[in-house]
Amino acid sequence: MSDPLRHAFAHCPRCRESMGIFDEGGVVRPTCSACGFVQYLNPSPAAATVIRRGRLVCLVQRKYAPKAGEWTLPAGFIEYDEAPAEAARRETFEETGLDVRIDGLVAVHQGVLPPDRPVILIVYAATELGGELLAGDDAAAVGFWPPDAPPGPIAFSSHRRVLAALAAADREAAR
Repeated sequence: MSDPLRHAFAHCPRCRESMGIFDEGGVVRPTCSACGFVQYLNPSPAAATVIRRGRLVCLVQRKYAPKAGEWTLPAGFIEYDEAPAEAARRETFEETGLDVRIDGLVAVHQGVLPPDRPVILIVYAATELGGELLAGDDAAAVGFWPPDAPPGPIAFSSHRRVLAALAAADREAAR
């Protein structure tokens, strides 16, 4: 990953003075020496769902960059005042047209949204309650496939790890 300080503000958003760098316990943070504002360069939280139909899993084809044309679990960023499970439910509906119930936590992974935005992905198991399977929002296509045989490349490593774990659990269950 590139230097996170490349995302640092040049000027303080509070007082407009030039930002400096402060070492806070071994972590370098952009800091305003005039008013004390600290810019925290934290990962962005995102949420995803695993929706199964038998051994098939719902995947969404990305319509836009980055990774346009590649496939993911239904997922998106968590809004400022939104609970992670609610974000997962909302993003699933926006991308797939499916109304889901969040059943529990599957995994938490870190990853990078290209070119260099760190992300924490919270993945939930979900059950379909209704709706109509239609590509919506920023999806080019949506459907259900075996986790070890997606219709194309999987866009992000965190999603690949979830699908690999699902495929392994399916193989174990088939024994």
